[in-house]
Amino acid sequence: MLLEDYAPVALFTILALLFPLGTFFATRLFRPTHPTPLKDLTYECGELPEGEAQIQVHFQYYMFGLIFVVFDVAAIFLLLWAFAWDGLLAVAGAASKFSIFIFLIIMFVATQYALKKEEVIQI
Repeated sequence: MLLEDYAPVALFTILALLFPLGTFFATRLFRPTHPTPLKDLTYECGELPEGEAQIQVHFQYYMFGLIFVVFDVAAIFLLLWAFAWDGLLAVAGAASKFSIFIFLIIMFVATQYALKKEEVIQI
């Protein structure tokens, strides 16, 4: 009975895993290949490249991106915690409140450390 209920889910999972592989190999089989020296250049749009391809990017942009990802993941955890608020109070009580505050403190300290280390802001 239970196996019959999940058979469509299993079939969908198998198809979802095989579809990217199938399209990857199908494009390799059916695509036209006409290599030319112009296509072997840095840009494949048909234009000759101008200038140097090596550019310097500030590390500060990397730090902002990393901090954004950290806060994005933290926001997901906070949303899940907020949605499960009633269930957490009934089951875990004060331990659930304490754990989320420890999580927030660790996240705040880590962010301040990263910003101070790269001297993005002065603390």
